[in-house]
Amino acid sequence: MSDPQPHDRRDIAALLGIMAALRDPAAGCPWDLQQDFASIAPYTIEEAYEVADAIDRGELGELKDELGDLLLQVVFHARMAEEAGAFAFGDVVAAICDKMVRRHPHVFDASGRPLDPAARAAAVADAEQQTRAWEALKRAEREARGDADASALAGISRGLPEWQRAVKLQHKAAKVGFDWPGPDPVIAKLHEEIEEVRAEFAAVAADPGDPDARDRLEDELGDLLFVCANLARHAKVDVGAALRRANLKFERRFRAMEALAAADGGLAGQPLEAQDRYWDLAKAAEKAGRR
Repeated sequence: MSDPQPHDRRDIAALLGIMAALRDPAAGCPWDLQQDFASIAPYTIEEAYEVADAIDRGELGELKDELGDLLLQVVFHARMAEEAGAFAFGDVVAAICDKMVRRHPHVFDASGRPLDPAARAAAVADAEQQTRAWEALKRAEREARGDADASALAGISRGLPEWQRAVKLQHKAAKVGFDWPGPDPVIAKLHEEIEEVRAEFAAVAADPGDPDARDRLEDELGDLLFVCANLARHAKVDVGAALRRANLKFERRFRAMEALAAADGGLAGQPLEAQDRYWDLAKAAEKAGRR
């Protein structure tokens, strides 16, 4: 009998076969065999951010690679679940197919076939109505699972990055009218929180060993960050994208500082005033380059 032909590399079966080989108890990769759901989860989150970073930078070639890395994470988790007898990759695909059909009754009929254009147009008036219908379907799914949480905040995952969870909490609360009317009162609240943080820093400085003071400082810093997330929501700015942009800007300017200071022996050991001058030069050069 001849050996089976290898799968086309564009076929998901090829990736599933590679992962099965990596997890083979007799001949697999020692590192892959040591992993479990908990140890792989941080990599899954990291790969999702790598996808977002490639999109931010408009690097479609890198996006292809990063999407592959993210897909590998799905395959890895599914393989471990299959080994445990819980579910396999095909079950993951079937579950999301069923969910997408179920949550888009304005696009698909009950069997999953696309509606004709006339029926589709009559099913939903606009994106806002569709969003309301989507939320109603999700609520019905939670109730069907026996989830008795009737709060307006129900359904927000605790596994989200906290800045993202903050925005979702605020968005859900806003749907029932609990929201600032615009950015001005949010900015006023931001100033109020800054003053409270300043007071708690002073309390910690006065008694560095006081655990209550440090706890209050952490609490006030949390409030400050929560209000910042709310301000971004009012501006319709993605908090993660804005912070990634700020990180990239800082990194770019700091590297320029290092280059400018190289002739003077580098940044290390120079007083802050001197380092600030390099920062100003780097910032000015960047602005001049954009003209």
